[in-house]
Amino acid sequence: MNIEVTETVKDRYSSGAAKREAELCCPIDYDPKYLVVIPADVIERDYGCGDPSQYVGEGETVLDLGSGTGKICFIASQIVGVEGRVIGVDMTEDMIAVANAAAPLVAERIGYANVEFRRGEIQDLRTDLDLLDAYVRENPVSSAEDYQALQSQMARARDTEPLVADDSVDVVVSNCVLNLVDDSLKRDLFAEMFRVLKRGGRIAISDIVSDEPSPQHLKDDPELWSGCVSGALVEQEFVELLEEIGFHGITIDKWDDDPWRVVEGIEYRSMTILAWKG
Repeated sequence: MNIEVTETVKDRYSSGAAKREAELCCPIDYDPKYLVVIPADVIERDYGCGDPSQYVGEGETVLDLGSGTGKICFIASQIVGVEGRVIGVDMTEDMIAVANAAAPLVAERIGYANVEFRRGEIQDLRTDLDLLDAYVRENPVSSAEDYQALQSQMARARDTEPLVADDSVDVVVSNCVLNLVDDSLKRDLFAEMFRVLKRGGRIAISDIVSDEPSPQHLKDDPELWSGCVSGALVEQEFVELLEEIGFHGITIDKWDDDPWRVVEGIEYRSMTILAWKG
């Protein structure tokens, strides 16, 4: 994935936080009883291809990767209850701004606050981008020496103040976001999910997968990549990568017979997969 595609992803989802983009999501039926308390601007700007919130339980700590405007987080917050906790991670400031504005309203309506949103990249759950920004504002980088100091500070922060700590989460969920991560970083992404899970914890990932590899010219298309198409893993590749990282009990719980998109004969469809850290 080149720099142009990376910037297109950020720009497209920043735009999607301000105005709904229908092409960024598949039709999904959520349990309506959980939607009543969620502000309309969150629901209208939600993008996904499944409902991983149905796999979380009461009292659990849930991590939502690519949480966007927070819809899955706000649904999960009602399921886990007052004893549970929900953490949303997203790299897009505009998305997090919408989520943070909605959080007090949801808390008031359900009677408790158990959701927080953190800014970071889902393939690097150690680096807190807000902490990094704060450091750079106070210590501008204008020389090689400054850059070395920044590197040292980042290394310390990743160890002492990680965005998400080791072995701290019961369930990792994600809704149509993993495919947006650069292919060269997808293994890091899966390893980070494994790292933050408690022993016995699990993942519930809804994502787009393909029936055959996407050729490079499709991967280089900014619209197809940011539209959750050409960055998709091949179905079997997804399972094999989970096995390599150390997950077990891997189960494809939902697999759409009908593809969401067909591009140059390649079928892209929604799949929900479960796996455990043993």
